[in-house]
Amino acid sequence: MDFTIGGIREMRPGSRRRGHAAAGATAVAEYTGLWGWAVAPGARASGGACSCGDAHCPAPGAHPLDFAREVPAGAALDTAADAWAEVPGASMLLPVGRTFDVLDVAEAAGRNALVRMERMGLPLGPVTVTPTGRTQFFVAPGAATGLPGLLYRMGWDDAGLDLRALGPGAYITAPPSDLGGLGPVRWLRPPVPDTAATPPQARLLLGTLAYICHRS
Repeated sequence: MDFTIGGIREMRPGSRRRGHAAAGATAVAEYTGLWGWAVAPGARASGGACSCGDAHCPAPGAHPLDFAREVPAGAALDTAADAWAEVPGASMLLPVGRTFDVLDVAEAAGRNALVRMERMGLPLGPVTVTPTGRTQFFVAPGAATGLPGLLYRMGWDDAGLDLRALGPGAYITAPPSDLGGLGPVRWLRPPVPDTAATPPQARLLLGTLAYICHRS
């Protein structure tokens, strides 16, 4: 009737727990099998405490579980179900820097930029919005290391923009998982077959993002 992840215990009826586990496995299998992304089981947070058990955790509910195995890209439903059965209640985290990097901006700027990009017909990959008020644009790997040079060449290097890139070693919370006990991450632009595995180069989006961030 209960389960524990690294020290935090949650009470759920058995049928609801099985339903959550099945839904989680299905979502993981969609990410791995359909979109070609690896998925790491992540910690959860409740009342500011992280399920990893570390009272001083620097990222409560927003980091991979050290003891849990990652579900590799291409994994089928059976593999995802077996892996997720070992970590009931875990959040889904996507490792950055493999299939995609991320351009992260404030939610209002990101929403405005997305509308402008769609009107301009720019190529777009998936885009998420977090409960912390950030939008995350999936772009081709290499954006994190190339961002300073791109901003310099575009003349935005000294503008103090609220814009950052996430690359290898970073993880983002995948919809519809909860981020740090604050609520679910959601899709602003869900993945589609054409761009999930091959998102656009950052340089194609960066001019619009930088301009909107500067105005904001």
